[in-house]
Amino acid sequence: MSVSTFRVERQATATRAPRKDTAAPAYLTVPHFPSLTSTVPRELVHRASIAEVMLTGWQRDDDTHFTVSAQLPRRHAFFQTVQGCHDPLLIAETVRQSGLLLAHTEFGVPFGHQFLMWNLAVDLRHEHLLVGATPASLDIHVTCTDIKRRGTQLSGLHLTAAIHRDGTLAATGTAAFTCTSPAVYQRLRAARLKNGTPTPLPLTSPTAPQTVGRHSPTDVVLSPHTQPHTWQLRIDTRHPVLFDHPLDHVPGMALLEAARQATTAHLGPTHLPTTLTTHFTHYAELHTPTIIKTHPQPPTPHNHPRLLITGHQNNTPIFTTTITTNPHPNPNPNQASASAPAHTPTQAQAPIPA
Repeated sequence: MSVSTFRVERQATATRAPRKDTAAPAYLTVPHFPSLTSTVPRELVHRASIAEVMLTGWQRDDDTHFTVSAQLPRRHAFFQTVQGCHDPLLIAETVRQSGLLLAHTEFGVPFGHQFLMWNLAVDLRHEHLLVGATPASLDIHVTCTDIKRRGTQLSGLHLTAAIHRDGTLAATGTAAFTCTSPAVYQRLRAARLKNGTPTPLPLTSPTAPQTVGRHSPTDVVLSPHTQPHTWQLRIDTRHPVLFDHPLDHVPGMALLEAARQATTAHLGPTHLPTTLTTHFTHYAELHTPTIIKTHPQPPTPHNHPRLLITGHQNNTPIFTTTITTNPHPNPNPNQASASAPAHTPTQAQAPIPA
């Protein structure tokens, strides 16, 4: 599983528009700004850096439907342009942040609670995700289902996101997570964290950046392995994006990046991911080697290559990711990618209770 852990040092509050009948004092001149945009408070999406917040607002449509707004930068320090398109993982991060935002603001999950991500999937239409002359403004229509509560407290939900750009569907996404209180999380992690957060593995040598679609070795999350199509996860807890704040485990986005880099190494840099479907099954520990492998799968009906990427620690499955790619060097607007199936973990699949 992927666990989102974030500690806030101060309470973050979401401000709403002032009442229209509230008059300003006569001695103040209040300018009129019809369309000001800022990001949502970083605490609501579990980010320490404001630069890593992609969401700009939200509104409730009804009890299970919400509209979230987001903006994708034209250039990001880590989520780089891929063949002229916004990084597929930036879309996955936006879906992840949407779930956290709504859990806190609309479902009342307190700060300090832990989020256990069980799956995350995105299906991309790259012809509508090209980097333009301005940042990409997105409207994300979120539907929440399978909402579970323990008493009055939210314990988990499944969300489906339809991501629109300029009124056109550009991507879809799904995610499922459960929530636990700090006390429950400590009990779940007691065996691993009894002496505090374990010391991470020494930083291993990176695979050649050009083989995994990266320019800088500091952004490479794979290290060479003796077996073919196999790598060891390279854990750099100082990475400013993947480890935006201190964690006691490897974050899910780092595992997803490992899957994407393994796909690039296996298929080549011209293969643009169109669908990514990830299931998390166990915590990825910082002090234990994680082995990443690629397994070719039957292609899609459009003959698009598919790979299954697996991650194991001590022969225990940590996560699986299935990635479908477009083998063409540029997005093809005449071919639509297949939707990634939604998946909600069952109680039997959960290695530890929520």
